[in-house]
Amino acid sequence: MVLWRELLGAQLRTARMAQKRTLRDVASSANIALGYLSELERGRKEASSELLGSICLALDVPVSEVLSGAAQQAFEREIAATVVRPLPLKSSKSDAVAA
Repeated sequence: MVLWRELLGAQLRTARMAQKRTLRDVASSANIALGYLSELERGRKEASSELLGSICLALDVPVSEVLSGAAQQAFEREIAATVVRPLPLKSSKSDAVAA
């Protein structure tokens, strides 16, 4: 199952790291606790729309870009999960004795 909070957190972390900014810097700019931003980036907490907007503003990244990136990741994971993989065949004891 795809957890939306994990996908959003990954998008926020990617945006922050691309700008070579620290958690402390972004948390301060967004006026949120550093620990809370860390929890959001790791997918441990869910961000409200207001909080997500504040973080995106601090990162100078449109909320729509973060959401569309997370949606694309969700789509890719869902597609990967639907790929049918053949299961290995188990040999029965009678097959082992016959061999």
